[in-house]
Amino acid sequence: MPTKNQLLEINALQTAIIKLGPDLGAVLSLVVDTIVPLIAADGAVIELAEGDEMVYRAASGIGAAHLGLRLQREGSLSGACIAIGKTLRSDDTDADPRVDREACRRVGLRSMLVLPLIYREQAIGVLKAMSITPKGFSAADETLLNLLSESVSAAMYHATQLGSDDLFHRATHDPLTGLANRALFMDRLRNVIARRPRTTAPAGVLMIDMDGLKRINDTYGHRTGDLVIREFAQRIHATARHSDTVARLGGDEFAIILQPVEPIPHGIEAAVDRLEQQISQPFSVDGLALPLRASIGAAAFPHDSDDIAALLELADQRMYACKNARYAQAH
Repeated sequence: MPTKNQLLEINALQTAIIKLGPDLGAVLSLVVDTIVPLIAADGAVIELAEGDEMVYRAASGIGAAHLGLRLQREGSLSGACIAIGKTLRSDDTDADPRVDREACRRVGLRSMLVLPLIYREQAIGVLKAMSITPKGFSAADETLLNLLSESVSAAMYHATQLGSDDLFHRATHDPLTGLANRALFMDRLRNVIARRPRTTAPAGVLMIDMDGLKRINDTYGHRTGDLVIREFAQRIHATARHSDTVARLGGDEFAIILQPVEPIPHGIEAAVDRLEQQISQPFSVDGLALPLRASIGAAAFPHDSDDIAALLELADQRMYACKNARYAQAH
C-alpha cells in the first residue's frame, strides 16, 4: 500500500489541480512533475491520443527532452492501454513484445507503468511513469498512480464541458493569451525538423523574454501584469504569418517558429526588426503609460544546428546576451 506521506502528497496535488482550474496544460505539467519524486520514478509523461498517434503533451525527468514526441499507437504499450482502458505494466521493455522498443531506447526507459486517462467514458490518453531499470515499479506504485489518473481525468472533465476538440485545445494552449503552450511549440518544432528530408525550406526559432514584467507586477499588481502579458502576446502574434507558430512558454517567456524563413540570416533579422518595432509601441492601461520591451535571441535550422536541444540552447544564449548587453548599457 502507498505510504501515509504519499497519500498526503496526493491530497495536496488534488488541491493544487483544483486551483489551476481550466489551465489544463498546467495541470498536466504539474502531475508529471509530481510523479517523479512521489514514486522515485526517473521520468513521467502524459500522452494524448491524436488519430493514430500518441503525443507527449507533458513530460518530466527523462521524458522532458522528448516533449512533443509522436509515437504510433499500434505496437506500443500506450496504444494497448488506450485500446483496453486498463492499467498496463512492463517490467522489462527489452523483453516485452507489447512495447515500442525503439522508442523506449530513445527515451532511455527499461520499465514503465501506463494508466488510461478516461474522459467521458473514453480513454483519450495515458499517464506513464518511467524507470531506467527493469522492475522499477511496485503494486503500491500502481495503486498510487491510479489515484492520480482519476484526478487528471476529473481535471479534464472540469476544464471543458464541450468536447474532445476543446479538450485538446485546452491541453495545448495558454489560457491567458490563447497562444500555443510549450507542449504544442515543441510538437510543431519536432514536426518542422522531421520534415527536413522532404523540404529544403529553412526555419528560424526566436526566444523572447519580456523585460520589466516583475517590476510591473511588484509596482502595479498582477492584474496589470496580466494585461501587459496579453498585450505583449497580441503584438508578437500580429507580426507572425499563418505558417508561423507563436507560443507562450510560461511566465514572461515566449517563442516563435518562423517557417519558412529565407534567406538566412537576413530573413530572421528582418523578422526580429519587425517584432521589436511592434513591441516598442507605447502601451497604456488604467491611465498608466507602461514601456514594453523584450530581449530576443534567434537561431536558424539547419544553418545553426539540426538538433532541437542545441537549436533552442543557442537561441536562448543569444537572448540572454541581448538582455545582458541592454542591462550593461543602462548601467
